[in-house]
Amino acid sequence: MAHSSTVLAQMLKLVPRHEFDSLAAVHHSGRKLRKMSRWSQFVAMASAQLAGRTSLRDLVHNLEAQLTKLYHLGLGRVTRSSLARVNENQPHELFEALFHKLLARCQTLAPGHNFRFKNKLYSLDATTIDLCLAVFPWSHSQQSKGAIKLHVGLDHAGMLPEFVAITDGKTHDITAGRALQLAKGSMVVFDKAYIDYQWFNSLNERGISFVTRQKRNARYEVIERRVVDKKQGLTSDQTIQMNGSKSTRCTIPLRRIGYRDPETGKHFVFLTNNFRLAAGTIADIYKARWQVELFFKWIKQNLKIKAFLGTSKNAVMTQIWVAMCVYLMLAYIKFLSKSALSLQQIIRLLQLNLFERRPLQELLEPRPPSEGPPTPQQSLMLA
Repeated sequence: MAHSSTVLAQMLKLVPRHEFDSLAAVHHSGRKLRKMSRWSQFVAMASAQLAGRTSLRDLVHNLEAQLTKLYHLGLGRVTRSSLARVNENQPHELFEALFHKLLARCQTLAPGHNFRFKNKLYSLDATTIDLCLAVFPWSHSQQSKGAIKLHVGLDHAGMLPEFVAITDGKTHDITAGRALQLAKGSMVVFDKAYIDYQWFNSLNERGISFVTRQKRNARYEVIERRVVDKKQGLTSDQTIQMNGSKSTRCTIPLRRIGYRDPETGKHFVFLTNNFRLAAGTIADIYKARWQVELFFKWIKQNLKIKAFLGTSKNAVMTQIWVAMCVYLMLAYIKFLSKSALSLQQIIRLLQLNLFERRPLQELLEPRPPSEGPPTPQQSLMLA
């Protein structure tokens, strides 16, 4: 059998060591590290994500059990005190920069979205990560609660989190939305939490299409009505002008599309500045927004972003950014191998084989056993 490095070592090849060290030199604070390098920190924290470790003690014991296999990872003995100190004091921006490096690599292999148009399509949303205020006093969100928010702009080409921001729990969704630097010609879809009519004007001026839902109390004037195909569930397709007290800030005409879901019977009203695509396509685009909800559900179930290994803000941010890097590593492996397995199946396989010496491709696409002469045991059974 040909020699193979561990599965974890093969995964880490996606992060060139010289690139990582260059980023680590830029994002460094204080004196030179002696007992633990930033690379050791990354390997330890990434293995915690992949192996599902829930505490520093659990992580360190797991690494000690694999001590003979850590040398080729560039990793020495990891202690709780050293790892906790580096997580607390060294800037988490290193892993944010690494995230963008990995994102660029993933985008070269990512498949397109499932719509006919070629424009970039993003789903924008945020999720709240609750924290215990007594343990994380810096995370004050409400009167007696602590929380942080993870804001994501999900690229439907490969379901990659292209835009990621981590803020305190008080930050409103639209505040992060306004900070997005979307390319001209792209399309973004979001729910009613992001409705800001002045932002609509800004998006339209930059040549960016948007799709959202109309608020119930919105006031508008119908300018034009178009015929719709009711067999597709469409109930209306209108051009409107907002005329309420706050909606007067919207100076552009909007397209209002009514749609009734044939499965649930619920009626939805969408607003967009795109008059080119078919009304049914606009409804399908908003339906695809559910992918960002599935993304949040997946990372909360499969990565460690709810139970933290440190209590400082920097330690929490470090763990979340490492989790985002691990997600991109998994996505890259899936794109490169063209595996039919889901990301959840892939991470389950990796958890069971993280320190095994076997080819990663063989793990993702196991070959059927080769046919040959029966073994003595098989011959005995046949007899």
